[in-house]
Amino acid sequence: MEELAVGTRVEHPRYGEGIISKNNLTAYEIFFEKGGKIEITKRNTDLSVITRNPDAPKTGISIHEIEKVMSYVLDKYASLNEVVPIGEKWQGGTLILQPANKSLQPKEVPIEVFFHKIVMLRDRLRVLEQNINSHPVLTDAEKVDLQQYITRIYGSLTTFNILFNDKEHYFVGAKTK
Repeated sequence: MEELAVGTRVEHPRYGEGIISKNNLTAYEIFFEKGGKIEITKRNTDLSVITRNPDAPKTGISIHEIEKVMSYVLDKYASLNEVVPIGEKWQGGTLILQPANKSLQPKEVPIEVFFHKIVMLRDRLRVLEQNINSHPVLTDAEKVDLQQYITRIYGSLTTFNILFNDKEHYFVGAKTK
């Protein structure tokens, strides 16, 4: 059943005629002539519409609308990150940072931890790109200028492409002709 607006007249086999007074997330609050105020779930198939109130704003929000909003927000802030596999030859490996001064200890970092940070950096650059492109105040020239900086950052990070399993995940800088 489609979403019904406040003010819509409905009929129920048990309670008779009523008017929707509130549209909640999963239920309607309806005032019935016979039964008074009763809350009925939106999935209830016993309700039939007598007359719609097309002028009344819909006060509830559907689960589908919530899913769309949540998906948009999670995607915008890179919380729906795709799984980016590390190259097989690097799995279980260690990154060793050896200081030039031999009296200092080297730093060992699991390669998967380092790779995860590289992927997060790439994802945050993508969010920055989206925010620049959709910014309401920046001019087109300013957007292009900022995009060029991001492209140069990608170019600086191409060294780390060897860690990726698939070329589709590579960093790509400015293309030369």
